[in-house]
Amino acid sequence: MGTTVQNNKIVNGVVWKQMLLFFFPIFLGTLFQQLYSMIDAVILGRFVGKEALAAVGGTDLEVINLLVNFFVGLSSGASVVISQHYGARHRMALRCAVCTAIVLAVVCGGLLTLVGVFGSPMILRWINTPDDIFHYAEDYMRFYFLGMIPSMIYNMGSGIFRAVGDARRPLYFLAVCCVLNIVLDLLLVVVIPLGPAGAAIATSIAQVICAVLVLVSLCRTKDIFRLHMKRIYFQPSLLSHMLRIGLPAGVQSSMYSISNVFIQAFINGLGTDSIAAWAAFRKVDSVYWPISSALGITVMTFVGQNFGARRYDRLKSTIRTGFILQFSITAAIVALMVLFRNPLISIFNEDAAVREIGGEILLTITPYYFLYICIEILSGAMRGVGESLKPALLTVGGICALRLVYLFLFVGDTPTNSGIAFSYPLTWGVTTVLFIIYYLRGRWLRQHIREQQAASA
Repeated sequence: MGTTVQNNKIVNGVVWKQMLLFFFPIFLGTLFQQLYSMIDAVILGRFVGKEALAAVGGTDLEVINLLVNFFVGLSSGASVVISQHYGARHRMALRCAVCTAIVLAVVCGGLLTLVGVFGSPMILRWINTPDDIFHYAEDYMRFYFLGMIPSMIYNMGSGIFRAVGDARRPLYFLAVCCVLNIVLDLLLVVVIPLGPAGAAIATSIAQVICAVLVLVSLCRTKDIFRLHMKRIYFQPSLLSHMLRIGLPAGVQSSMYSISNVFIQAFINGLGTDSIAAWAAFRKVDSVYWPISSALGITVMTFVGQNFGARRYDRLKSTIRTGFILQFSITAAIVALMVLFRNPLISIFNEDAAVREIGGEILLTITPYYFLYICIEILSGAMRGVGESLKPALLTVGGICALRLVYLFLFVGDTPTNSGIAFSYPLTWGVTTVLFIIYYLRGRWLRQHIREQQAASA
């Protein structure tokens, strides 16, 4: 990376070309991440059984997402602050922000470890986890959450690199850890039959390696965001700024996950076949969402750096390019998933009932991914300039609250898989309309430009 504004291609290069160069490493990274997540599910589903798949891919997945996504959303505030200071070349503020972000990651990881290790049984009982998969779910959660501090350090460190425009190093780290995780999965589940606990231990060990690679790279970089381990501290004003941006995103993520936990509670009442089918579907479904999120990160980073550099003319171009990229990728993924739905579900479990239910769920949800494009791109753009609260409120109201209302009023005591699945496209559509209205009003951008200009006057 260069050390002048002129050398910063995000601020000065051709927008569509630089966005592609930035996006593809994140895109490949998500494929690696989903690869070892899928291999977890394949190994457990085939070598341990559909009960293990149901526990880890369904019940545990939603609880883990609920707890982890809050802190990942919280850390997005650090990425926005760092990208803006990097775009403006504020050297000292940038270094303070990097130190503060790492301290925040360690604290968040420690809190998650305590909650996950000691609170797992209570949480699993609360969401009505069936007895035949309870011990699998509990073992997996406890060992998984032991790796939360390195996991948060890796996620925060990757966010720092992406915030300054370097999406390649997180990809390299993830590739190494993906291979390691797969090898350890085979060792600790197939060779040494530890079941779901072995898969969780494998993931935690891989996260430790990722965290070490991130910290070493941050300490060795020659750029102005270098981390100095002997001078680790946090600055209250920067922490406050990060939390002001990140807290709404964290609440949004957790509320989204809470609605999914309620959905999981409805699914748990349908029996192990349905739980396993939803678990298999979610592994297929999980291919799309990290890619969608990567496009949101790309838009957020480009908007953040250009806003920090006061290149306001490049913001609309960034948003337009983000729409084109996400629409193209969404079309390709939807087509592949619909055409190959049965083989995709069968990868995780060959049980006929699981395959049939999983295919039905897939056909109800995946064709409507298009409805989420506006939400991802526009919320990423708004967060890039520091507008975090309103997008979070729109998402919490349009997706989370409406989804719960639908579930309790229209699904109620007689849930079906198709009825539960319909809650996704319904709420995406409503929220998209809300985002378009708010974006077109334009006040969010004008307000932040005025605040930026007043701060430097």
